[in-house]
Amino acid sequence: MPKIALAQINPHVGNIKANLDKIISYTQQAKKQGASLVVFPELAICGYPPLDLLYFDDFIKSCTDAIAELAASSHEIGIIVGGPSVNPIAEGKDLFNSAFYLYKGKIQQVVHKTLLPTYDVFDEYRYFEPNKSFSTIEHDGVKIALTICEDIWNLTDDPLYTQNPMSQLQDAHLMVNISASPFSYKQLHARTEILQANVLKYKMPMVYVNQCGAQTELIFDGGSMVIATNGNQLLKSDAFEESLVTISLSDLLKNPVETCSTDKENEYELIHDALILGIRDYFQKSGFTKGILGLSGGVDSALVLYLASKALGPQNVLPVLLPSQYSSAHSISDSEQLCDNMGIQFKTIGISDIFDNFVETLQPHFENKAANIAEENIQSRIRGVLLMALSNKHGHILLNTSNKSELAVGYGTLYGDMCGGLSVIGDLYKTKVYELCLYINRDQEIIPSNILTKAPSAELRPDQKDSDSLPDYDLLDAILQLYCEENQSARQIIEQGFDSETVNRTLHLVNNSEYKRKQTPPILRVSPRAFGIGRFLPIVASYNL
Repeated sequence: MPKIALAQINPHVGNIKANLDKIISYTQQAKKQGASLVVFPELAICGYPPLDLLYFDDFIKSCTDAIAELAASSHEIGIIVGGPSVNPIAEGKDLFNSAFYLYKGKIQQVVHKTLLPTYDVFDEYRYFEPNKSFSTIEHDGVKIALTICEDIWNLTDDPLYTQNPMSQLQDAHLMVNISASPFSYKQLHARTEILQANVLKYKMPMVYVNQCGAQTELIFDGGSMVIATNGNQLLKSDAFEESLVTISLSDLLKNPVETCSTDKENEYELIHDALILGIRDYFQKSGFTKGILGLSGGVDSALVLYLASKALGPQNVLPVLLPSQYSSAHSISDSEQLCDNMGIQFKTIGISDIFDNFVETLQPHFENKAANIAEENIQSRIRGVLLMALSNKHGHILLNTSNKSELAVGYGTLYGDMCGGLSVIGDLYKTKVYELCLYINRDQEIIPSNILTKAPSAELRPDQKDSDSLPDYDLLDAILQLYCEENQSARQIIEQGFDSETVNRTLHLVNNSEYKRKQTPPILRVSPRAFGIGRFLPIVASYNL
């Protein structure tokens, strides 16, 4: 019996020529491995998500031309690949999100996506017309129910859509789903469960192909798999890596009891690998190789330095120590020890004299008012200016080190510590930052223990502690989780036993900081609900939640 190949690739949004070359290369490899059909992810020809590139006629023409060129290479092997297609009917949206079945040198059939998500990070109905007609494809005598990502996700107790595409395709022998399903640390088990639920409901096996790689904020883990009729996994690709795996159709269409799973079980291993991939792809796909960051002696910048060095290589990351008169001696020594542990060279630029010059210049205009947050923010902005100057001079991307807890309550300085080209840990609450550091230190101490045990401090005034301004992070993060990710109101959170004054104060800080979050760099998404791409609230709203 022939084989089916699952091509889990990392496309580059908009780089249609490079994507086509990669698809052709993987097709040739699949053919050498004896496959009669190779399956690629959703919108693989242009990369996912292409967003408003889809409004450009030349972009669509380039995708169409690439599909035609790919079809010409399909004489001896069938190809299923995702791409946009033009809606020939005058009414409705101009495009479909489509799966092309190519074989014997031409386009044999085009299947369109039916269910177009508009929640969380998705906005597909902005661009695409939903499919309204259903038919299977047939390859080498096997009838295939071909669906695209969301088309198989309407099997919950509370369905989002009024129809279920698979209910129209039950005469098939095999389900194939091509996908661009982003990673979150809570997504993987839910995804496997929905795939198994489809298999068990429709009593046919499934080939599921998901893309990997990162596209700005979104990280895709891949996790392509084959599930037998009894719900067992027969095959699964490694997470966060490109791969080509094949399975015999005879093995797939029988009902074996063997299982094969390469799931990573540790949540922090998944987050670790996802963030490293996110940094690496952001740099490579943007054409940059070197990063820079301010190293404060705190846990956030220590974690970002570690992740960046793993993604880019220690020789391509420049940490800069920027001590002021308020920086503690141990913060400097902890930073130096961290760099020594990792074999990374660093720079030190003191800002005390610069800060004194700022204060002296502004003194007549401060009208003898007592020192307050203005002087604290000046220090942060001095650091931002220096880091951006080095970034501009040497061609580095500045890595932002703010965590999700800080972003939520506005505990950061615009044009200071909130500046940068990429927010690495902006989707990790402070408590998860510590947990990820402990995971990194599981075999040996890389991040010095003093960084993990000392009280967090911005060190912008004498003896400052984060707890002077915020609830303890264990409490703060629990409230933020309920409000920002689970959409619970103050009343609902208080009813769970949280102190009303703390809850109301926290939610007030979150709501009043929306204007800051609108100005943050792109945030690598690893949770089910990230700031920026996954959460949309008005800045000047007046609604007391």
